[in-house]
Amino acid sequence: MQLPPKVTERAFERLAEIGAATQGKALRVAVEGGGCSGFQYEIALDDPAEDDLVLEGQGEKVVVDSVSLPFLSNATIDFSEELIGARFVIENPNATSSCGCGTSFSM
Repeated sequence: MQLPPKVTERAFERLAEIGAATQGKALRVAVEGGGCSGFQYEIALDDPAEDDLVLEGQGEKVVVDSVSLPFLSNATIDFSEELIGARFVIENPNATSSCGCGTSFSM
């Protein structure tokens, strides 16, 4: 059974801090072929498309296209601030392995 991804409050808070909604943008999370493990995440501010799954919180939006959705079933989209930097991160239970950078994975 395919479950939609979840977005943490921390991720929505960060989108509000950078003013994504005031720019008319949403955080797009997509999966593309490539990377050192076979697939990689693409994360960017973008315009929502008609066939996107839209996840909303705190007046902000996170969108996932229909092709990427099966790869992100039950994943968690979060925002992390560490010594090495701040970034949106994906915790994906479907990934069987990932690379050290955290943006590439295999299934």
